[in-house]
Amino acid sequence: MTMTSTTDTAQEAPAPVNTEHLAAQRRQRLLAWIMPVIAMTLAIGAWEFWVWFNEIPHYLIPAPSRIFTTLMVDGPSLMQSAWFTIRLTFFSLLLAIIGGVFLGALFALSRPIEMSLFPFAVILQVTPVVAIAPLILIYVHSTFTALLICAWIVAFFPILSNTVIGLRSADHNLRDLFTLYRATPWQRLRYLLAPSALPYFMAALKVAGGLALIGAVVAEFVAGATGANTGLASRIIESSFRNEIPRMFAALVLVSLLGVIIFLMTSLASKLALGHWHESEIRREQ
Repeated sequence: MTMTSTTDTAQEAPAPVNTEHLAAQRRQRLLAWIMPVIAMTLAIGAWEFWVWFNEIPHYLIPAPSRIFTTLMVDGPSLMQSAWFTIRLTFFSLLLAIIGGVFLGALFALSRPIEMSLFPFAVILQVTPVVAIAPLILIYVHSTFTALLICAWIVAFFPILSNTVIGLRSADHNLRDLFTLYRATPWQRLRYLLAPSALPYFMAALKVAGGLALIGAVVAEFVAGATGANTGLASRIIESSFRNEIPRMFAALVLVSLLGVIIFLMTSLASKLALGHWHESEIRREQ
C-alpha cells in the first residue's frame, strides 16, 4: 500500500518549471519593444544633429523638432485630413476582405466560376491604378467613392489570391474523408477549407492593409483633390506647392504612423486567430 501511494504521488507531481526558458522568453519580449524604440531614437537624434551641424534650411530638410512643432501647430487641420485617409483606407480594406473572401469561396467551390471570373481579377491587378483612376473620376461623381474604388482595386487581389490558395491547400486525405461521409459543400467549407485557408488569409491581410493605405494615397495624388474634406496626400500636395516643407513632412509622418498602426492591428489579429494552433504564431512565442 505504501509503495502504491508513493508511486501515485510521484505520478501526480507537476513537471518542474524551466525558469531559464521563461526568463529567456520574457527577455525576448522586452527586447522586441526596447530595440525598435532605441533604433528609432538614435535615427531621429542623428537626423536632428545632421540638420543642425550642417545648418540645413528648414525649407530643404526640416529637423525632427521643427516637424513636431508643425504637428502641434497644424494638428487640427492635419488630423481632419488623417481621419479622411483613415476612413478611406479601412473602408477599402473592408470591401477588399468581403469581396476577396466571397469570390475566393466561389472559386474554390466551383471551377467553372473561377475560370470565368479569374481573368477579370487578374486584369484589375495588373492594370496600374494611376492609369484607370482618371476614368473612374470621370464616371463616378462622388470623389470619395472614386478614391474608394481605386484603393479597393489595389487591396483586393492579395486577399483573393491567398484565399483561393488557402482553400485549395486542404489535405487531400481529409477531402476524401469528407467525400466519403457525403459532407455538404457548406460543411466542407466550414470545417475543412476555412481552417486551412485562415493562415493564408491572415498573411494576405497584413499585405492588403498596407496596400489599402498606398492605394488611398496614390488615388488622392492622381485625383489632385484639394480642399477641406481631403486626406493627407492632398495636404502633402498643397504643402509642396506652397513650399511649406515642414508641413509636408508632418503629413508624411502621419501617413507613416497610420501604416505602422495598420500593421500592428493586422499582426494582432493574426496572433489572436492563429496563436493557439498554427505553427507560424506558436513558434514566435518559443
